[in-house]
Amino acid sequence: MTLCYQLIDLTAIRRDLDSLGGLLESAELMGFSGLNITHPAKQAVIPLLDELSEEARAIGAVNTVKFAGGRRIGFNTDSSGFADSFRRGLAGVPMARVVQLGAGGAGAATAYAVLKLGAGHLTIVDRAPERAASLVQNLCQFFDASRLSIAGDPVLALKDAEGLVHATPTGMREHPGMPVARTAIHAGLWVAEIVYFPLETELLQAAKEQGCRTLDGGGMAVFQAAAAFEIFTGRVPDRERMLRHFRTLAED
Repeated sequence: MTLCYQLIDLTAIRRDLDSLGGLLESAELMGFSGLNITHPAKQAVIPLLDELSEEARAIGAVNTVKFAGGRRIGFNTDSSGFADSFRRGLAGVPMARVVQLGAGGAGAATAYAVLKLGAGHLTIVDRAPERAASLVQNLCQFFDASRLSIAGDPVLALKDAEGLVHATPTGMREHPGMPVARTAIHAGLWVAEIVYFPLETELLQAAKEQGCRTLDGGGMAVFQAAAAFEIFTGRVPDRERMLRHFRTLAED
């Protein structure tokens, strides 16, 4: 079986989001099985699709489009990728009170996953309170509203929390630093990160110093890609092999 994966970078080809319709049509005509979709097109692509998975509807974003029988079906594998990584790396952690920093596209995916994983209550904190409120409102269509809330002060929210999910760009090589005051990280927390370049963020370093169980963003990156590959090909990839390969790339 021969596979071809073609990178289409809107910036490199000097196109904007208005080009999405034409790109989808061209990919279909060329016989592609589908497309991975990334920032800034995860929301913009939705009106161009015929069907959405439950995850994509709940999250309000699509990162995988499958062409099937003349229809375009949108999926979100970021959520399942985070959940798979969480089960692998943080099995058995307490889930009664979880705080999430970030309510953007990645945050919507991780919030959905955390609730599916059984969080008793999820508090969402974002620098833009209206964005956090919008995410909670959308998630309340799929989960009991009593399980969700928003907060303005992350330090106060974390005081009695058992878990922290970090879903902002802070900590990336291009955006170094901590998403919350170091003093807010306490020994009673587990900490899950979505940043994967670098794998060892300042947040994870601070958490480890406190003796917290931690999860880096590498698993989410790999497992969302593995799920997309399975959607495209119908074949189950070797996730452990993919993870090992990814970690060699991340260490370079």
